[in-house]
Amino acid sequence: MPVPILKQGDMLIASMQSNLEDRDLMQLRDEIAEKVGRFKSRGVILDVSILDVLDSFATRTLRTIAETAKLRGAETVIVGIQPDVAVAMVQLGLTLDGIATALDFEEGMELLVATIEGGRLDGS
Repeated sequence: MPVPILKQGDMLIASMQSNLEDRDLMQLRDEIAEKVGRFKSRGVILDVSILDVLDSFATRTLRTIAETAKLRGAETVIVGIQPDVAVAMVQLGLTLDGIATALDFEEGMELLVATIEGGRLDGS
C-alpha cells in the first residue's frame, strides 16, 4: 500500500496508514528523495504512529530516507514511535542514531520549524 506524501509549505509529510511491506518502504524512500528535490522541501516528517512493529529492514530504510533527504537539503523527523515499538527496537539493538524523533506530529513540526529558522536537529 503506497504511503501518501503531502506537501505543506516547504515540508513533506508522510504518514504510514498501515504496516508496510519492504517494497512499500523502498517506494517511499524513492518518492521522498524525488519529491524533496522537485518541491525544494526543507523538512520531512515521517509519521510511524500506526506501526506496531519496526523490524531491522524498516529501521534501516527510515534511516536511509532521513540521510538521503539530508543530502538533498532537507531535515527529517520521525514521529509517533509507540512505546512497545521503542522497547522492542532497543532490545533488538535497532537505532535511529543521528535522526531526530518526536512524540507526535506537533512536536515534530516544531523541531523542523526551529531547524529551518536556524536551529539544528541533533537527534535528541
